Amino acid sequence: MDDKEYSNVYAIPANYTDSGKLMGGMLEIRNTIEAVFLVISLGYAEIKWIPVEATMKFVILVVTILPIGIVALMGIGGDSLGQFLFHMFKHWRRRRKLHMKRVGRTAPVPQGGD
Repeated sequence: MDDKEYSNVYAIPANYTDSGKLMGGMLEIRNTIEAVFLVISLGYAEIKWIPVEATMKFVILVVTILPIGIVALMGIGGDSLGQFLFHMFKHWRRRRKLHMKRVGRTAPVPQGGD
Protein backbone atom coordinates (compact mmCIF):
# COMPACT_ATOMS: atom_id res chain seq x y z
CA MET A 1 0.00 0.00 0.00
CA ASP A 2 1.06 3.52 -0.69
CA ASP A 3 1.02 5.55 2.55
CA LYS A 4 1.92 8.97 1.14
CA GLU A 5 0.43 12.07 2.70
CA TYR A 6 -1.38 14.43 0.38
CA SER A 7 -1.94 18.08 1.16
CA ASN A 8 -5.15 19.85 0.12
CA VAL A 9 -3.83 23.31 0.98
CA TYR A 10 -3.33 25.63 -1.99
CA ALA A 11 -1.83 29.09 -1.95
CA ILE A 12 -4.23 31.74 -3.24
CA PRO A 13 -2.36 34.57 -4.95
CA ALA A 14 -2.76 38.08 -3.54
CA ASN A 15 -4.16 39.45 -6.81
CA TYR A 16 -6.88 36.78 -7.10
CA THR A 17 -9.73 39.30 -6.70
CA ASP A 18 -8.09 42.12 -8.64
CA SER A 19 -9.92 41.44 -11.87
CA GLY A 20 -11.85 44.44 -13.10
CA LYS A 21 -9.47 46.92 -11.49
CA LEU A 22 -6.74 49.21 -12.76
CA MET A 23 -3.09 49.74 -11.77
CA GLY A 24 -2.54 46.33 -10.22
CA GLY A 25 -5.85 46.21 -8.36
CA MET A 26 -5.56 49.61 -6.69
CA LEU A 27 -8.31 51.48 -8.56
CA GLU A 28 -11.79 50.33 -9.49
CA ILE A 29 -12.89 51.16 -13.03
CA ARG A 30 -16.09 52.94 -11.97
CA ASN A 31 -14.24 55.13 -9.45
CA THR A 32 -11.60 56.01 -12.04
CA ILE A 33 -14.17 57.00 -14.66
CA GLU A 34 -16.05 59.17 -12.16
CA ALA A 35 -12.81 60.80 -10.96
CA VAL A 36 -11.65 61.60 -14.49
CA PHE A 37 -15.06 63.06 -15.38
CA LEU A 38 -15.14 65.23 -12.22
CA VAL A 39 -11.55 66.44 -12.58
CA ILE A 40 -11.92 67.34 -16.26
CA SER A 41 -15.30 69.05 -15.94
CA LEU A 42 -14.52 71.00 -12.77
CA GLY A 43 -10.98 71.80 -13.92
CA TYR A 44 -12.22 73.16 -17.24
CA ALA A 45 -14.83 75.28 -15.49
CA GLU A 46 -12.26 76.71 -13.07
CA ILE A 47 -9.77 77.49 -15.83
CA LYS A 48 -12.37 79.28 -17.96
CA TRP A 49 -14.33 81.16 -15.29
CA ILE A 50 -11.77 82.29 -12.71
CA PRO A 51 -10.26 85.61 -13.85
CA VAL A 52 -6.78 85.41 -12.26
CA GLU A 53 -3.29 84.87 -13.62
CA ALA A 54 -2.02 81.41 -14.61
CA THR A 55 0.03 80.76 -11.45
CA MET A 56 -2.93 81.50 -9.21
CA LYS A 57 -5.20 79.31 -11.36
CA PHE A 58 -2.76 76.44 -10.92
CA VAL A 59 -2.75 76.87 -7.13
CA ILE A 60 -6.57 77.02 -7.05
CA LEU A 61 -6.78 73.89 -9.21
CA VAL A 62 -4.41 71.96 -6.95
CA VAL A 63 -6.24 73.03 -3.78
CA THR A 64 -9.73 72.23 -5.08
CA ILE A 65 -9.48 69.58 -7.80
CA LEU A 66 -6.83 67.33 -6.25
CA PRO A 67 -8.87 66.46 -3.09
CA ILE A 68 -12.02 65.92 -5.17
CA GLY A 69 -10.14 63.57 -7.49
CA ILE A 70 -8.63 61.61 -4.61
CA VAL A 71 -11.99 61.20 -2.85
CA ALA A 72 -13.59 60.12 -6.13
CA LEU A 73 -10.83 57.54 -6.71
CA MET A 74 -11.07 56.12 -3.19
CA GLY A 75 -14.84 56.15 -2.89
CA ILE A 76 -16.79 56.37 0.35
CA GLY A 77 -17.57 53.33 2.44
CA GLY A 78 -16.84 50.86 -0.37
CA ASP A 79 -19.11 52.65 -2.84
CA SER A 80 -18.11 54.97 -5.63
CA LEU A 81 -18.85 58.66 -5.17
CA GLY A 82 -21.86 58.47 -7.50
CA GLN A 83 -23.32 55.48 -5.67
CA PHE A 84 -22.82 57.19 -2.32
CA LEU A 85 -24.57 60.38 -3.49
CA PHE A 86 -27.41 58.30 -4.95
CA HIS A 87 -27.87 56.50 -1.62
CA MET A 88 -27.84 59.83 0.25
CA PHE A 89 -30.50 61.40 -1.99
CA LYS A 90 -32.59 58.23 -1.80
CA HIS A 91 -32.37 58.35 2.00
CA TRP A 92 -33.34 62.04 2.14
CA ARG A 93 -36.33 61.41 -0.12
CA ARG A 94 -37.60 58.35 1.76
CA ARG A 95 -36.83 59.26 5.34
CA ARG A 96 -39.61 59.28 7.87
CA LYS A 97 -40.31 62.00 10.34
CA LEU A 98 -41.29 60.65 13.71
CA HIS A 99 -43.65 62.67 15.88
CA MET A 100 -43.59 61.68 19.52
CA LYS A 101 -46.56 62.14 21.79
CA ARG A 102 -45.78 63.47 25.25
CA VAL A 103 -45.88 60.85 27.91
CA GLY A 104 -46.68 61.65 31.52
CA ARG A 105 -48.71 64.23 33.35
CA THR A 106 -49.01 67.73 32.09
CA ALA A 107 -50.54 70.72 33.81
CA PRO A 108 -54.29 71.00 33.17
CA VAL A 109 -55.23 73.45 30.49
CA PRO A 110 -57.11 76.41 32.05
CA GLN A 111 -60.65 76.85 30.80
CA GLY A 112 -61.74 80.35 29.88
CA GLY A 113 -64.64 82.20 31.46
CA ASP A 114 -64.52 81.92 35.24
